[in-house]
Amino acid sequence: MIAGGAATGCSGPSSTAPRSHGGTSAATATGQGPPDWAELGASLTGTLLQPTDSGYAAAGHLYNSLYIPNAEAIAQCASAIDVQRCLAFARERHVAVVAHSGGHSYGGYSTCPGLVIDVSLLNAISVGGATGASGQTSVTVGAGSKLIDVYSGLAAHGLLLPGGSCPTVGIAGLALGGGIGVFSRAYGLTCDQTAAVEIVTADGVLRRCEPTQDEDLYWACRGGGGGNFGVVTSFGFSAHSIPEAITLFTLEWPWEAADSVLDAWIRWIPSAPDELWANCQLFSSGTIGGGLVKVTGVFVGSESACSSALSPLTSAVAEPPTYRFVGPADYLTATMIEAGCEGMPVAQCAAPTQSPFAAKSSYVGGPLPESAVTAILSALSSLPASLPGAGGGVVFDGYGGAINQVAANETAFVHRNAVSCAQYSITYASTAPSQTTVSAASAWLQDLHQVFEPASQGSYQNYIDPTLADWQQAYYGSNLPRLRQVKRKYDPDDVFHFAQSIPS
Repeated sequence: MIAGGAATGCSGPSSTAPRSHGGTSAATATGQGPPDWAELGASLTGTLLQPTDSGYAAAGHLYNSLYIPNAEAIAQCASAIDVQRCLAFARERHVAVVAHSGGHSYGGYSTCPGLVIDVSLLNAISVGGATGASGQTSVTVGAGSKLIDVYSGLAAHGLLLPGGSCPTVGIAGLALGGGIGVFSRAYGLTCDQTAAVEIVTADGVLRRCEPTQDEDLYWACRGGGGGNFGVVTSFGFSAHSIPEAITLFTLEWPWEAADSVLDAWIRWIPSAPDELWANCQLFSSGTIGGGLVKVTGVFVGSESACSSALSPLTSAVAEPPTYRFVGPADYLTATMIEAGCEGMPVAQCAAPTQSPFAAKSSYVGGPLPESAVTAILSALSSLPASLPGAGGGVVFDGYGGAINQVAANETAFVHRNAVSCAQYSITYASTAPSQTTVSAASAWLQDLHQVFEPASQGSYQNYIDPTLADWQQAYYGSNLPRLRQVKRKYDPDDVFHFAQSIPS
């Protein structure tokens, strides 16, 4: 589980300084000097690391390199009992605590100035024997598993779990906050596949939450965001049989057609077959006045059926694409391509990486006003002048299909009537950008946020945004009151607290 949620894509804050994560530092919490970390370490089956230890930096890895690990200790837990011992230690000594899995929290919320409970060693994946009438198979996935390991591990059994595309994202942060990916319109979000959650709550109890047991916490763990209710140790998911045919596609147009492409795409995607997932990508070209526009996606079915599904889109754009690819791929190859790991071994794809970036998101329920489209394209084509060397883009991920067939209150994930989620981001040219550069990027993103605001239906909690003002409503909407009730029941003392945690 990642506090504050994990990224589903590999794409942040307006400051390079780590934020406060609640609680107090371990050294001053009790007024009796620092806690006896050696005592905690000796009680664990796993390993306790402090800043002077050689494995500390790797254990506290944060994908967004604008942030650095600032914990006084990182506990690499080897069991749920280790997690329980860490929580008991932290509560007794009033030490701030946070969970860490893949470290992809956009806001750096996977670290804190006290104790980090790292579950990355809890990464076992097993397949059950029970298969339901719908063709789904029960699987158990450790909370520390990375997405690419989940996909490759299940693929060996002919199984598919819908999830994100970024290979090193932790399964816990993804699933707890929702989980959008290339098979989501066909099968639903990752949280929609969650059959059970094993979680250590603030009172130190290991609970197995299911539809008939701790059902309110089970509900909250399907879209209520990572880091809010406890430390997840494992998930039970319902996996799908890998389909017989999978088709990948990419369509590109000249920048001059970008307005036509975006408008056509956002009108087309709601009526596209559920088997089809697509995004519309708009990027700065690095040259003033230019840009890149393309539509990519995955279709569960044959090449000919995919081409038929794409026909209404290409017909609606004023000019034909300058590049077109539509072709078959086996499941694991398709997954590796979507992860940016084409031709790599799985182990290389799973290796931790870092990127300095900032991002915001907005859900939209239909076509954007012409003025908004013009403003988006203008912002991208003028980006090189305001942020030389930086990369920027707006990516519209398609919703609908199986995602929107679930009622908004059936799970904690409330965004069930969106057509798309737009993520707009800046990737810095330097790993340590200046404050002037960071401020310029923040202003660029905020301007785009204002462009989306009239049509916005909220923001994605897995693209957690430290600069978002009305984040509670934006992330959780009408489900917020129930989430607060669950928080009060299972964490009344707000042990799991960070800058954008659900308040108790």
